[in-house]
Amino acid sequence: MTRTIVLAIVGACGIGAVAWSATHHATGSLRVCADPNNLPFSNARGEGFENRLAELIARDLGKRVEYTWWAQRRGFVRNTLNAGTCDLIVGVPEGYGMVRTTRPYYRSTYVFVTRRDRGLHINSLDDPALRTLRVGVHLIGDDYANSPAAYSLARRGMSTNVVGYTVYGDYAQPNPPARLIEAVANKDIDVAVAWGPLASYFARTSRVPLDLRPVTPPRDGPMSYVFDIAMGVRRRDSTASALMDREITRLRPRIDSVLTSYGVPLAR
Repeated sequence: MTRTIVLAIVGACGIGAVAWSATHHATGSLRVCADPNNLPFSNARGEGFENRLAELIARDLGKRVEYTWWAQRRGFVRNTLNAGTCDLIVGVPEGYGMVRTTRPYYRSTYVFVTRRDRGLHINSLDDPALRTLRVGVHLIGDDYANSPAAYSLARRGMSTNVVGYTVYGDYAQPNPPARLIEAVANKDIDVAVAWGPLASYFARTSRVPLDLRPVTPPRDGPMSYVFDIAMGVRRRDSTASALMDREITRLRPRIDSVLTSYGVPLAR
């Protein structure tokens, strides 16, 4: 998995870190670094599913959660986990090279998002209808190549009808990545290709019915559209990794219940 693709996943799916130092173990605090403006993953009101998972882990360990808010941007891991202020990241792709990852606690997929009243029923990257539609994708920077969907569409000669929406967005507005899903509802674009947990959450709150269908094929050349999501610790922190592995196993039914309640599309 390339760094740009990981950034696309991490930026769109949210990232939260839970501090686990000896000092805070002694005081009973579980400090969480999270984005205060990035539903469905986290926000300052504790409404995201990563907020819920942090609370779940803290209660199971007999601790309380204390938040440090940090906008999700490039350098998040460097300035939190690797700076020593946080010791556990709640949501990263399995194998993310900047951290040591735990066992995955869910697997999800990118999805096509369309207005139900359009009747498009797109579920394949090879659907010929895509050649005539405005297709929205998330971008990390100015280069379309850093998005899996943009790569796949360009590979099929469809770059001209791609509309890019930065995953960082306007941070003065609520939940910047949601603009991509809103663009479908507003008819600014015909179809979006988005990370499933994000798309599903905002589709459920859309003013118009939206349809979601998993992207197929699930792999397109070097690009994967299905990812295992794990937690992450510093590369050398095998103790914290083992502890979180045990928590994930112990809390599995409750973790699944939280994910289901947020409409996270779970892939096999």
